[in-house]
Order: sequence, then structure tokens, then C-alpha cells
Amino acid sequence: MSPRRPVRPTAAERTAQTERPAQTELTRGWSTGLGAAGVSVTVAGVLVNGLAYLVPVLAARRLDPADLSALAAALGLVAIVGVPGLGLQLAVAVHRARHGASDTRRLTAVTAAVCAGTLVAATPLLVIALDLPVEMPALLAVTTAAIVLSSRSLGELQGGQRFVRLAVGMAVLAAGRYGGVIAGLLLGAGPTGALAVGALTAALTPAVLARLAREPRRSSTAPRLTVAQVVAGCGATLAMLVVSYADLLLARQLLSPSDSGAYSVGTVLSKGALWAPQVAAVLALPRLARGDRRSRTVALAVTGGCGVALVLASTLAGGLAFRLAGGPDYDHLGRYAPLFAAVGALYAVTFVLLNDRLAAGARWAAAPLWVGVAGLVAVTATLRPHTVPGLLLVALGTAILTTALMAVTARRPAPIPAAEPD
Repeated sequence: MSPRRPVRPTAAERTAQTERPAQTELTRGWSTGLGAAGVSVTVAGVLVNGLAYLVPVLAARRLDPADLSALAAALGLVAIVGVPGLGLQLAVAVHRARHGASDTRRLTAVTAAVCAGTLVAATPLLVIALDLPVEMPALLAVTTAAIVLSSRSLGELQGGQRFVRLAVGMAVLAAGRYGGVIAGLLLGAGPTGALAVGALTAALTPAVLARLAREPRRSSTAPRLTVAQVVAGCGATLAMLVVSYADLLLARQLLSPSDSGAYSVGTVLSKGALWAPQVAAVLALPRLARGDRRSRTVALAVTGGCGVALVLASTLAGGLAFRLAGGPDYDHLGRYAPLFAAVGALYAVTFVLLNDRLAAGARWAAAPLWVGVAGLVAVTATLRPHTVPGLLLVALGTAILTTALMAVTARRPAPIPAAEPD
């Protein structure tokens, strides 16, 4: 008998043998990320959300309803106009995860200048439409530029999976962004004075974060980050922030000053539910950029579970939630707390799905969000709700529609560009 020849593996078997170690490594990386990195980012996220939460809480106790609404609108403007910073961080993180380090300083400076210049140029419109003091847009421009410049460093840390340093950077930026505003409110400086102190502290953060993200110089063959990649990230994050803040800005136009102030207190609960589970999206993004689909499942499970828990908690203790957010004057609005929390929880899920589509290189990833914005504006223009529950129901309907559309589009596979080693 002739000796039996070894059976050669088929092409499919060779592919499976090649992919299995990579999948194991990705899974192991995710598990490791849930350790020290996950704890660090979670703690930083709690600090960021705590400081962001403290601003409207203090404002509700130290400002009259008109000034409270003005400060809330101003902070909403910073969040919206500063979205290119989030888009830049997203684009830098995805690019770094796929290709390694590259020089993004010039593109960052241009992005910051455009954001700040937009606020300054829009001063007459903002003063008239939102009834803001004339000096306020310039202060917001300084804060916005600092946030955008800092976002590059956060993106480098996130894409390089240096999550402990990322957590430190998040805390530093939060302290600069909100710490000055909090100090101004405690000193009784009013909305404009508080924003002036906040602009000063925010301006100090970019240099600190750049030093934190610094790495030893080494030659790199990575392609440059392109304007198109930043624009895609900016467009998507702009859509996310516009759809989640639009109801707050509409409240300024549609509701009375007292009801507008009350609605701004309620949106504190929405923003808490939106940003509380952000650690899942932060840890998942670099792995999503490299094609790890399990990361999306875990991130969605964590985000959805957190949202359900927050809605249930606000159902049981809605009055307490409003009392903590705005003081005893807003305790009677506690029955609306679950609805405000549900709006934020739905958008948190949408945010994870949006990150997944962007990391996968999908085109028109943010289209469902812009549909939601258009729907919100159209419905409010038609119905013109003039009460807190009326506007809140429209906002909740928009959140449900947007999340459903995003979930449908996320079912379609998008090609993952080949990852390159660092």
C-alpha cells in the first residue's frame, strides 16, 4: 500500500484558519478594553457628565427663567457649532485605528477657525433670533475654538487605544469647558460673566491635551487625513447634535420664558441619558474601524440596557430627578421625567449605530438623522405647541422615528476598508 497523502485544506478552510486568530485577538482586545481602559473612560465620562449637569443645575438656582433660558441656548449653540470638533475626533480616531499616526494639525486649525468664525459672523442673527447679549457669541467662539483644537488630541488617543490617557484628556477638557462657567455662576456673574470665565479656562486646554497625546517621533507611511473624511465625520455628528438639541432651541421660540426654562431643566435628563453610556461607543470605535462586528453588539447592549435603567429610574423618581436638576420649583414636572429620559436613551442608541456606519465607511450615514430634524421642524411649524408636554411629545416622536430609520439602514452591510498596521 502506498502511504496516504496529506489532505490539503481547501481555500475556505485556509481563510477560516487565517481569520480565526484575528477574531480571537479582536475579542481579547475588547475584553481587555472593558478592564482598566473601560473603568478609566467610565470615570472620566461620569466627571464630564457631572460637570455638564452641574452647570444647568446651578443656573436654575441662581438665574431667573429668562437668563436660564439664555444660558441654555448659548450652551446649546456651543454644542452644535462645536460639533465639527466631535467630527474631527471621530475622523482622526478612525483614521488612526486603520492607518496609524499622521499629521492632522493644519486640518485641525482650519476646522477650529471655521467654527469660531461662524459664530462671530452670525452674531446679528443670534442676538435677534435668540435674544442673546451682543457680546455672548464672541465668548462662545473662543470656547468653541478651544474645544475643536482639543478634539484632535482626543482622537489620536482614542484611535491609538490609549484609553487611560484619553480618560485624562476628557477630564481636562471638561474642567476647562465647564469649570469656568460653574465658577462664574458661583460668583454670581450672570450668564455673560459665567461664559466669559468659561472661555478663559477653555482656552487653556488645547496645549495641555497636545502634550498629553504627544508620542515619540517616528517615520510614517500612513496616508494623510483628508478634508472629505473630516467633513463626513462633521456632518454626521452635526446631525446627531442638531436632532438632539433642536427641541431645546425650539422651546426658546415656541414657549413662554417660564416654560422654556422648565423645558431646559427637563433636557438635563435627556442629555444625561444620551451621554451616560458613552463609554461603550468610545471603546468600540477603533475596533469597529477594523471590522470587529461583535463590538457593535456589545456596545448596543450596554447602551440599550443603560437607557432602559434610566427610564425606569425616572419613572419611579421623576419628581426627585427634576428637583435635583432644577430645584423645588420644578418638582411638579416629575411626571414628564420618563419621557425626557426616553428621548436621550433613544438618541444614545442612534449614536452607536451612527458610529458603526461611519467606521464602516458607509455613505450618507447621517441621512436618517436629517430626516428626523426635518420632521421635527415641520411638525412644530404646523402644530406650534406652546406647552412643555406638547413640545416634549413631538421630540419623543422624532427620537422614535430617527432611531427606527437608523436601525433599518444599519442592517445594510457596508464595506470595511482594509486596515493598515501602525
